[in-house]
Amino acid sequence: MRGIRPTKRVTALGSAGALITATLIAGAVAAPSATADAGRGQDREARGAATAAAKAAKAGIDWQDCPADWALAKPIQCGWVTVPLDYAHPNGKQIKLAVDRIGNTGTTAERQGALVYNPGGPGGSGLRFPTRVTNKNPVWANTAKAYDFVGFDPRGVGHSAPISCIDPQEFVKAPKADPVPDSEADKLAQRKLAAEYADGCAERSGEMLPQMTTPNTARDLDVIRAALGEKKLNFLGVSYGTYLGAVYGTLFPGHVRRMVVDSVVNPSRENIWYEANLGQDVAFEGRWKDWEDWVAKNDATFHLGDTQAEVQDQWLKLRATAKANPIGGVVGPAELIGFFQSAPYYDSSWVPVATVFSQYVAGDTQAIVDAAAPDLSDTAGNASAENGNAVYTAVECTDAKWPTSWKKWDQDNTLLNKDYPFMTWANAWMNLPCATWPVKQQTPVDVKTGKGLPAVLIVQSTNDAATPYEGAVELHKRFKGSRLITEKDAGSHGVTGLVNPCINTRVDTYLLTGKTDAADVTCAPHATPKP
Repeated sequence: MRGIRPTKRVTALGSAGALITATLIAGAVAAPSATADAGRGQDREARGAATAAAKAAKAGIDWQDCPADWALAKPIQCGWVTVPLDYAHPNGKQIKLAVDRIGNTGTTAERQGALVYNPGGPGGSGLRFPTRVTNKNPVWANTAKAYDFVGFDPRGVGHSAPISCIDPQEFVKAPKADPVPDSEADKLAQRKLAAEYADGCAERSGEMLPQMTTPNTARDLDVIRAALGEKKLNFLGVSYGTYLGAVYGTLFPGHVRRMVVDSVVNPSRENIWYEANLGQDVAFEGRWKDWEDWVAKNDATFHLGDTQAEVQDQWLKLRATAKANPIGGVVGPAELIGFFQSAPYYDSSWVPVATVFSQYVAGDTQAIVDAAAPDLSDTAGNASAENGNAVYTAVECTDAKWPTSWKKWDQDNTLLNKDYPFMTWANAWMNLPCATWPVKQQTPVDVKTGKGLPAVLIVQSTNDAATPYEGAVELHKRFKGSRLITEKDAGSHGVTGLVNPCINTRVDTYLLTGKTDAADVTCAPHATPKP
């Protein structure tokens, strides 16, 4: 499931017809298998990355005002960085990656370089990052004095040689089939959709697919570092961006200056990506219940029941109604999951989602149609949603080997769905194209500490649904000298952007001085949303 902050309401669709979360978790890595050939391939790619970085360092970036339709106003500037499509052939076909920046807000003496950001996905654009400065976001004000804020569209995303797997208007049309199957025929229909989606990726984006991997995106990141004129990289990665950071830190340990990873994908090879998605299903159920508990405590506002069980009954009633007769003709169970899943993702969605739910139960059906149905007139937004899902699928499916046996998928998801029904089948169908993926699947990078890797700062909440807590613990073990800040009894995905002084001051201190606490730190949760 995706693990990035959606820019609009969460209605990205799973390829196989399930309406799915717009927040992706992690990405996978194309690492060499343990064969001599794979080892040689990795050496070639490492040499190719060095060649591309040297070229980029000479070329620099020709910064200009951003194109008007990118909605990035001055003083933000935009430019392009050229990278090889295939690092084993650094002088072969090249693609252009879109980058943007805003200069540090402090003095020349205060400037420490560029801070490069990835929001996750895979499939998320980082180009909004400099707007944290133009919008005067107080959480980032101290860091902005010292750093240029730099965003980019990773390969395949947005303006960077974008890929596609299906016609975007077809991708968003509703209602989709209920992701929870009632019969073998339902499962067969979803399997057919998933296989067609995988074929569509090959037809529409074939040349790019074999190169849509986390290791290649990490190599791109090193080329961007060189183009910026930076000897070492300062990096902030959230959600899948933490896996990108973990792979970058493994492939280029001596090129890291500072690295903050927030809401961490478990980088274990065994976890990437099939197991990672099963783990999400369990964690989403827990965070969904946290939200229902909060709705029940605020029954005076929402009138959905004063116990978690009563709120869940209202949800099941809504789901059954939408299944029998899609609301407004367009909102069925798949569309409901696409909208409601933003609550377990982000605390900032707690009030808006509960408000729409409350309005529906009070008799206002239009609110839920406005919130959960696709807008077929928003062709740009729909193209962006389809592109994000295509990149998510391409990276996760190419990064790692996936089970090809339908029997395994069926058994695992049938079992999980018994206790964790909120997200299990929707997530399964979103990922099922990986079972029939048309290009070679790689072996993930073995994430570990290499020579020169500095202390990495890891930030994680205990109840995160998209990237369960164990992921942060695993990366902490693998990156020697790293520090872990735990936000206890919280679960909003993406911690560093929230107001929590216990965390904010430590992130600032690390980015400004390189210093971490002498031991790992546990922080109290940020403020719970108020209705």
